[in-house]
Amino acid sequence: MANAILFDSTKCVGCRSCESACAEKWGNPYNEKIAAEEKLSSHKLTAVVTKGDKYIRRMCMHCMEPACASACPVGALVKTAAGPVVYDADKCMGCRYCMTACAFAAPTYEWEARLPKVRKCNMCAERLAAGKPTACSEACPNEATVTGERDALIAIAKARMAEAPQSYAQAIYGLNEVGGTSVMMIGPVPMAELGMPGKLPTEALPAFTWRALEMIPSIVTTGGVLLSGISWITHRRTEVARAERNERKGARQ
Repeated sequence: MANAILFDSTKCVGCRSCESACAEKWGNPYNEKIAAEEKLSSHKLTAVVTKGDKYIRRMCMHCMEPACASACPVGALVKTAAGPVVYDADKCMGCRYCMTACAFAAPTYEWEARLPKVRKCNMCAERLAAGKPTACSEACPNEATVTGERDALIAIAKARMAEAPQSYAQAIYGLNEVGGTSVMMIGPVPMAELGMPGKLPTEALPAFTWRALEMIPSIVTTGGVLLSGISWITHRRTEVARAERNERKGARQ
């Protein structure tokens, strides 16, 4: 069975042990300043976000049918049978289609690097292969984050909600969103109230792409892809320029 992660917001105390463990696993810097950055970045592949007296984790959701992998023209992103969506930097050509395609804005980019790469959580694929839990799960002192087989974690989530129905919104985020994800979440309120994307389709996002393309003659598709590519490149240049300006501005401050 495929591995998955369950995050329980009711048990999270905001200690950020998961962030520290993730940074250590990836060899990323981690200090008080980085801990205060409540967003994903090339040096922070998971982030605890404060929402009043509640907390939510942001990370790659490892979709069952990931849009990022579907959008990647060179196969740099792959959904594995074990659960993780893994990234091969050697195949990546830097187009960043994955960043555009992801409904959860999980992939980030090393804008400051000379040879930049996409960065994202790989659900500790190598640890899972060795029979170990993810680094974030192992570090969590309250079992707010746990690793296990997806079906088993669904059962755990349902049991927790049944045992204390007054403490939980009766929904498992990621159970059906975008066709299901390998990272699931439960909490005291709907996840959309804690900043997760709401009103997502239950159908996997790649299905929408292929259905649309099937209705278009190949010659039109080719022309459309070419024009879309030109439009995308123009738009991306603007985004890159903006990001570079922001990076320089941040460095001066």
